[in-house]
Amino acid sequence: MTEELLSDDEARAVLYKILALYPDARGELQWDSKFHLLCAVMLSAQTTDKMVNRVMPSFSKMFPTPVDLAKAPIEQIEREIKTIGLFRSKAKHLKATAEILVDKYDSQIPEDKKTLMTLPGVGEKTANVVLAEGFGIPAIAVDTHVSRISKKFHIVDEKATPHEVEKRLESLLPKDQWVKTHHAMILFGRYTMPARAKGDPYSYLNSEK
Repeated sequence: MTEELLSDDEARAVLYKILALYPDARGELQWDSKFHLLCAVMLSAQTTDKMVNRVMPSFSKMFPTPVDLAKAPIEQIEREIKTIGLFRSKAKHLKATAEILVDKYDSQIPEDKKTLMTLPGVGEKTANVVLAEGFGIPAIAVDTHVSRISKKFHIVDEKATPHEVEKRLESLLPKDQWVKTHHAMILFGRYTMPARAKGDPYSYLNSEK
């Protein structure tokens, strides 16, 4: 039997409780330029921000600009990120993306979602993070935490795609709360109600961090 979805007001109440737990929520990836933000988010797929943060200082020093990354041998890029999951495919995507940035965009990061999503290895979640963090453009990036929490609380259907989760959350909140709520949901899923959490999800809304 399918669980009934929350009404808009009920769903907003859940989101605001999560936001209240993490009112100062922000991204945990470390970056020093929009280019390195893009690289860090690409590297973060199916791995932790902590793992990415361990390699980014050396990576950023080795490849300060898209030109440096585009010119680098693929083996050198792999060596820099070898502790990251899927490092070989990520290295290919990073190099290919850097080449496109140099050739088509004068080494600048596009400030447009559809354009960002044409870059190798850049999906909707990555594009949204870059827009929100790098450009201050309201966006909700749906990672595994955001998707899982939205489904656990029946804000969306269990079979909802990341895009459907994104659109549902956007419809519930004013634009100026999108980025903060997205970060709060990630921290809530990471530290308060992780995937292994048991029992009534509502009990975690009253948890101490």
